[in-house]
Amino acid sequence: MGLVVASTFGLVIWLVLWSLGAKSLDAFLITVTIVLIAAAVHMGKTYLPNRDLIDE
Repeated sequence: MGLVVASTFGLVIWLVLWSLGAKSLDAFLITVTIVLIAAAVHMGKTYLPNRDLIDE
């Protein structure tokens, strides 16, 4: 669920920045960064102690 929220948020940021005049590739790199950070956090949660208590 977190990856879906992160990718949706990133795409909204991309559209807003692109409509304000930023280059489309530069704005899309922000989206990619947000999604990669969310994926790293999602994968890193498995190594935390008490991972059974973390909501998915």
